[in-house]
Amino acid sequence: MSKLCIQGGNRLNGDVIINGAKNAAVAILPATILVDGISVIDNLPAIKDVEILNEAMRSLGAVTRTIDEHTLEIDASTVYQYSALDDCVSRMRASYYLLGALLGRFGKAEVAMPGGCDFGGRPIDQHIKGFQALGAKIEVVDNVIKATAERLVGTRIYLDVVSVGATINIMLAAVLAEGITVIENVAKEPHIVDVANYLNMMGAEIKGAGTDVIRVKGVEKLHGGKYSIVPDQIEAGTYMIAAAITGGDVRVCNIIPEHMESVSSKMREMGIEIQEGDDYLRVIAPKVLKPTNVKTLPYPGFPTDLQPQMAVLLTVAQGVSTMVEGIFENRFQYIDQLKATGAKIQVEGNKAIIEGVPELKPAHLKATDLRAGAAMILAGLKAEGGETVVHNIKYIDRGYESIEAKLSALGASIYRKTAQ
Repeated sequence: MSKLCIQGGNRLNGDVIINGAKNAAVAILPATILVDGISVIDNLPAIKDVEILNEAMRSLGAVTRTIDEHTLEIDASTVYQYSALDDCVSRMRASYYLLGALLGRFGKAEVAMPGGCDFGGRPIDQHIKGFQALGAKIEVVDNVIKATAERLVGTRIYLDVVSVGATINIMLAAVLAEGITVIENVAKEPHIVDVANYLNMMGAEIKGAGTDVIRVKGVEKLHGGKYSIVPDQIEAGTYMIAAAITGGDVRVCNIIPEHMESVSSKMREMGIEIQEGDDYLRVIAPKVLKPTNVKTLPYPGFPTDLQPQMAVLLTVAQGVSTMVEGIFENRFQYIDQLKATGAKIQVEGNKAIIEGVPELKPAHLKATDLRAGAAMILAGLKAEGGETVVHNIKYIDRGYESIEAKLSALGASIYRKTAQ
């Protein structure tokens, strides 16, 4: 029942350190099931989704040990069952990666239908298509996905739609399969490359991650080792936008600037100065933000996970902007919340027409999903003349580590209040 209370109007200044990528972490943790040995995963974000997956791994029989806040040791050689049916599994979308990992290790898997943020249908048909092509039989019984295979054999798989989840899940299932698997029309996001890099470091033979075609040559087993998670592209973008919307000057550190090019490009179109270093981007906001048009696309296009945050920034640009959602069909659920701050937005199907306003006003807002929750915080940082309260922040805690502490360190007036 916690909520975030914000007194807006403060200009953000200083450095912020970005944590490891949530979307990589929630795939690499299930991937450790394929390893015959101990994996030490470093630079893990201290977020709720990682905590839930750790719980799920332990319920399967894995032995995990927390070395420090961002480092977890996992011995998955002790995993003794292939059924992941606990409540913790159904609470998050990324639990479907347990399917590919358990199927790859045991030749069978039973996983509760995944949950997570609800902003439109996100079918797993491409995952199932890939598993079936590898030789698995799939059925869904009482909201449980069941996969069985006498043996998994490499083959050629073409994804009908570019899917991050299916790309990773099929890759996991193929790592220990016989022969060579070729996956075409794959997603190219940085966290897909990160999962492939982790598996390769443990002895897998994966080529092409980050391109249109991934080739996986099956190996007999994977060995243990240590791996550090890539920086979080979405967290970095959120703080870049926070700097811009508050008229601030912030260095976003511990990132890979190349991963942020689509975001940096759009922000420069708005008149925002972006200075690039080896592992940081400095964001210097102008006095007046120019409007622009944005469409979310698979990487290297503009990320759908930064769509709500960017939409908030467009609400205070001087002119009319458009935001087109090219990935999910229902990711504008947060718009009504944003209108409570005085934003002028009209939604037409998958397009939002945003007319800039001079200022936003404080309001009581609700996080409708993880990234929309971050967007409500950004609106609160901009709104002056009172207190903005963001409710339902359980979503935000799923993907942002210590967000109020990081913003406070930059000069924001924000604190967490827990109901008694």
